[in-house]
Amino acid sequence: MTNQRSFKTRVRTRMEKTGESYTTARRHLINKATEPATEPSSAPAAAQTERIADDLIRTRTGRGWAEWFALLDAAAATERTHTQIARHLVTEHDVPGWWSQTITVGYEQARGLRAPGQQRDGGFSAAASRTVAVPAARLYEAFADETARARWLPDVQVRVRTTTAPRSFRADWAGGPTRIVVGFDAVGESKARVSVLHEKLTGAEQAAELKAYWRERLAALKALLESNGDNR
Repeated sequence: MTNQRSFKTRVRTRMEKTGESYTTARRHLINKATEPATEPSSAPAAAQTERIADDLIRTRTGRGWAEWFALLDAAAATERTHTQIARHLVTEHDVPGWWSQTITVGYEQARGLRAPGQQRDGGFSAAASRTVAVPAARLYEAFADETARARWLPDVQVRVRTTTAPRSFRADWAGGPTRIVVGFDAVGESKARVSVLHEKLTGAEQAAELKAYWRERLAALKALLESNGDNR
């Protein structure tokens, strides 16, 4: 069961309206949140190389997927841990931290070291992203500033771990043990994309719930920031 109170409230509201059980109401909400943007929650999670276009990787890091995979193969990256691969990309190739993680996950999936949606340690994660018509700095502020965050992400305890304005935000979630890793990427002068990775989940069911939850919350964030009611 997800820890997010707003999701539970929506489930119970549907139960009152429809007479459905908690499990049935929850399933309908999850399925609704995942359609039609991507595959249904029962479908396999998309691989990193499918989620993130080769052109975008090349623009942000100087190389495409195949080139990065060849370099990592030459560095015997399949024998390294996730942290070691990401650190190698940062120190040896000057890849920014968020993108080093992105490339590392893509490489691990491509080489069979983890399945899409699964961590190297066997755990699971949930990912969601959204493009918003505001600069990256505004998106970053919506996460990093506690007052701004409470406007679209209420009733959740977040303990900030590290931040790099306006590029990344990391925090422990709802008292742990899960955590979020958030990246912000400019899309032109007036648009930016936020990508959330929720890590250390217990299984596929929790991953599906949190994927639906984050899509809902990022949609709320987009509506807030793009509306006239966004009072900074």
